[in-house]
Amino acid sequence: MASVLPYGRFTHAVVRGIPETFGKVDDEKNDKVENGETTMDLAKAQRQFGVLTGALRQKVGLQLIEIPADPELPESWRIEDVAVIQGDMALITRPFKQQRRSEAEAVRRVMSELNLTVVEMGAEEGGSAGATLEGSDVLFTGREFFVGISSHTNHRGAEVLADTFRDFAVSTVPVCGGARLKNICSMGGPDTIIISNSDGAKKTLRMMEQLTDHHYEVLTVPEGAAANCVYVRGPSKVDYLLHPPTEECPDSVPVSEQWSLGYFTKQYFFISTLLCLWYIHCHQKVFIRLDLFHILLLQPEFKID
Repeated sequence: MASVLPYGRFTHAVVRGIPETFGKVDDEKNDKVENGETTMDLAKAQRQFGVLTGALRQKVGLQLIEIPADPELPESWRIEDVAVIQGDMALITRPFKQQRRSEAEAVRRVMSELNLTVVEMGAEEGGSAGATLEGSDVLFTGREFFVGISSHTNHRGAEVLADTFRDFAVSTVPVCGGARLKNICSMGGPDTIIISNSDGAKKTLRMMEQLTDHHYEVLTVPEGAAANCVYVRGPSKVDYLLHPPTEECPDSVPVSEQWSLGYFTKQYFFISTLLCLWYIHCHQKVFIRLDLFHILLLQPEFKID
């Protein structure tokens, strides 16, 4: 196994617009249940997308690449599902739903334009026959990959990922208590995992702890949505955590505050009704609260500054 260091700094973010057909999928009712949603609010999603892109560009300082929305692909805003990127390599995945697989075309073009090495899972025939893999089932900790085995991702898909990123350990874990692995856990820092307090999530975490050789700090949040975060090491030596807003996860805010008080001095200030920055001076961490984010982050130089 290669000797690697935790997260390098991110340089680019790739996002895809919210189509007018947002939420109009064959198994719409199932998706609502899986994601803990009761409505699919197009206007709200588009507002949040605008806040997200503004924050990534203006606050985080990433170079933002926005792929236009495609009304023929109602789930294409879930751009994270169709590629897994580490360093200068991008694995184009194969989503479980046949109708989602054409989403990869636009993402593939962008990856090539960025001069990344693009690896294809390929057609149904060949070495990856039967493999399905979605990026929202892939958690990269900076040291290793955990792949959630779910209704969207299977063991063969995890094997293809392991064969692609051979410098990193790849472990498979069952997704318990959520539709996708990142519905129940995410990275809150280089060695910190944020996880839901559900019984299923705890079961998944126990499996992760049994399979890893590394020690991770664990922040347990009472609401499932609060576990869905995105950690970003910005180009200007500032760390960011994108996470749901207070009104969506009111019970999780005291937990997060107590966790941060153990290490940092903090100050609050508001940017807009949809965006709040939580500035932590000691380690220059900024927390951006949002409801909706599916992004691809690129860190071509995998090193510590």
